[in-house]
Amino acid sequence: MNLINKHLDKNNLHHAYLIEGKHDEVVPEIIDFIKDLGIKTTANSDFIQISLDSFKIEDARNLKSFSMEKSFSSGKKIFIISANNFLLEAQNTLLKMFEEPIENTHFFLIVPDTNSLLKTLISRFYFISARQDLVEETKDAEKFIAMPLRNRIDFIKDLLIESEEEVPTKVGIPTGVGKDLSLDSTRSKALKFLNALEITLHKEFLKNYERCGFQPVLREGSSRNNFSETLFEHFFKVREFLRMPGSSIKSLMESVALVIPNFLN
Repeated sequence: MNLINKHLDKNNLHHAYLIEGKHDEVVPEIIDFIKDLGIKTTANSDFIQISLDSFKIEDARNLKSFSMEKSFSSGKKIFIISANNFLLEAQNTLLKMFEEPIENTHFFLIVPDTNSLLKTLISRFYFISARQDLVEETKDAEKFIAMPLRNRIDFIKDLLIESEEEVPTKVGIPTGVGKDLSLDSTRSKALKFLNALEITLHKEFLKNYERCGFQPVLREGSSRNNFSETLFEHFFKVREFLRMPGSSIKSLMESVALVIPNFLN
């Protein structure tokens, strides 16, 4: 992956980058780039690396406070923030924070999928996509769509088994800025699978419609277009609720299993 060479200019560094991709692939490249700038990535209070599962409002407030503190050196302050999910309240706080650049302060935000972010927040950043295709998730989505309802519910239970592994200790993070959690959480798994389902269903609707004018069995007075719009609106709402702390991931994903038509059975 040539992420650094293509998008990061040493002589014209943007104040905030949003990078869509895998933590383990993106972060090492960014760190190498920072080192090339002559900035120490160890024993440097102006280099902060944060790895979280869910980035909450308190994390956003702490980040805002710390970013406004005076630099310990005469050089740049660098923040690398990697999270599976930025909760809605945190995003609203970040919106205000990124309205005006802070001099000599640069941010690199890494997320696996930008679909969970507010469009207005994305617009504040120089956006880079280093995301790989959802190959495995798409295969599972195709199988899931073809399953009867009971099997779908069982699939959801297996999908959402919590990983007990934790990511390595983070580097150079001040006390109170954040706490490490698994970077392969159930919430992240659910979002990735939901995205793959949405892509796969779009393709299936188009394929069946073009091939034989197929329409799922609908309520009286409904059209195929109304049905598909309602289905994808439901996906949108589920994605919104998945971003909220305390929401039931299992219940939300089971609702997805219920609304998908059995048109491949």
